[in-house]
Amino acid sequence: MSTEHKPNASQEDASAISRRDFLKLGGLAVGGLLTLEIGGMILRYVAPRQAEGEFGGIITAGAIDDFPPGSVTHIPSGRFYLSRLPDGGFLALYQRCTHLGCTVPWNQDEDKFICPCHNSQFTAEGELLNPPAPRPLDLFRVFFEEGLVKVDTSKPIQRAHFDPSQVVYP
Repeated sequence: MSTEHKPNASQEDASAISRRDFLKLGGLAVGGLLTLEIGGMILRYVAPRQAEGEFGGIITAGAIDDFPPGSVTHIPSGRFYLSRLPDGGFLALYQRCTHLGCTVPWNQDEDKFICPCHNSQFTAEGELLNPPAPRPLDLFRVFFEEGLVKVDTSKPIQRAHFDPSQVVYP
């Protein structure tokens, strides 16, 4: 009789990965990559843009002399109105109503902003004239470089009322 010991099949398979385990690991790897891809796309979509010349960045509205005193000019690419007050100061007013976020157009005939949805009304300074809006129009920061009016649209400035200190002069 031979006392030679042969390894059985279960001992050989213990060191090798089974087909079922291989497919499970492959599925987990593909699922993980897919989750990372979708997460990356979502983050890219919701991340604020800070590109110059686009909303969410610095907008060059034009030369200071392009805006006569007492004028209100819509800057569509920046989603704001540049209001040049009769004394020569500037305000950049966000075009969104503070009530429900409607786009508020400037009514030249009535010399005020009038919300088409709920009739909130605002002065050329963005001051609230007629509710239901709870407060004045939001502002963006205005500054000047080399004779140009520039507006930072990255962060709207909320305010409770109009204050002359909000006006920026060249």
